[in-house]
Amino acid sequence: MKSTKQSNQVANYDAVVIGAGFSGLYTLHRLREAGFSTRVFEAGDGVGGTWYWNRYPGARCDSESIYYNYTFSEELYKEWTWTSRYPEQPEILSYLNFVATKFDLRRDIQFQTRILAAHYNEESNRWMIHLNDGSSVSAKYFITGVGCLSAANVPNFNGIDNFKGKWYHTGHWPHEKVDFKGKRVGIIGNWFNWRPSHPSHRSRGRTPYRFPTNSTVLCPSEKSCVRPGVYPAG
Repeated sequence: MKSTKQSNQVANYDAVVIGAGFSGLYTLHRLREAGFSTRVFEAGDGVGGTWYWNRYPGARCDSESIYYNYTFSEELYKEWTWTSRYPEQPEILSYLNFVATKFDLRRDIQFQTRILAAHYNEESNRWMIHLNDGSSVSAKYFITGVGCLSAANVPNFNGIDNFKGKWYHTGHWPHEKVDFKGKRVGIIGNWFNWRPSHPSHRSRGRTPYRFPTNSTVLCPSEKSCVRPGVYPAG
């Protein structure tokens, strides 16, 4: 089915999907295979979802790499080999970009776009979806693929607006390298996969101060290599 535009320039799609992470990319692929005209809207300027936004030092998946991938395509499964048991953020992001390129998914994704509102019309049985660029689109199916890890929770600390140093949030980590050399670093919360002895800090001669909110469970990352046909023992 082809998308159409009404006289007021509202684009009509069979389906609109929010987010270009793991679920959004897969949903787009399956809907296109089924013949549905589909448009994905993504706030970032690239695919990846939570792995696009969360790129802080040491970020990695807590699921083993042999499970953390798509299985809908045997060809794709055989073409990609993970380099570690628990893949780090850069490798996962590379994998998702590889998938987007292999299946030509980007042509149906509109980046740097947020959905502000969506209203269902019971007479037409369609969704009217309003975007942050002032335009609107219409779709029969409105599917969310935002997941549960992409929205950054910035605590409302007293005095944060007057803090004279620099502060960062794991969910909105800068794309450029952050230099902690000579800085005193405090980590608030149980920063997922953060290790106080991470090389990005240890090499600079400083150990971060950590302020955990509660106890946590630690698991060795076991950065052993994964070779075709060989998997590290648990």
